[in-house]
Amino acid sequence: MYLKEFDIRWSDVDANRHLANSAYINFMSHTRMAFLVENGFGQKELIKNNLGPVVFYEHVYYFKEIFPDQKIRVSLELKGLSEDGKFFQFEHNFYDDKGVNYARCEMMGTWIDLKTRKITKLQPHMYANLNKLSKTSDFKVLTKEDTRRYGQKPENCPEIAL
Repeated sequence: MYLKEFDIRWSDVDANRHLANSAYINFMSHTRMAFLVENGFGQKELIKNNLGPVVFYEHVYYFKEIFPDQKIRVSLELKGLSEDGKFFQFEHNFYDDKGVNYARCEMMGTWIDLKTRKITKLQPHMYANLNKLSKTSDFKVLTKEDTRRYGQKPENCPEIAL
């Protein structure tokens, strides 16, 4: 399991004096990017391959409040990956220094070719680097259908003129 440690700063806290929702998202993004950079997905490699990561969704489940001056560890595990690396699903957990689980998040994403703006598969060496991340106990090989599970536009959803 990949872990990254963070201090909770005053700027991470909301009006209720606990960790703000946006801070959870930022800590998870920082954790993901740290793993990716350490495993061959740095800016030079992404530019060379015209790749950009895209988040389809992030579902956060909160169990306990996190307060300022706490240290937390954010985990990263692979919950799903398509056979060509186009689609990935990560699971994050937030732990205190005693291992108490404060929150969990499932996120799903894809890679786009930044020139064509189309979803693209990973190069074999990049796929191998991503696939070596520890997997959750319910890891799944993803298909395009798995990406459509949530967030479909309702049939009678009106468009608006701006």
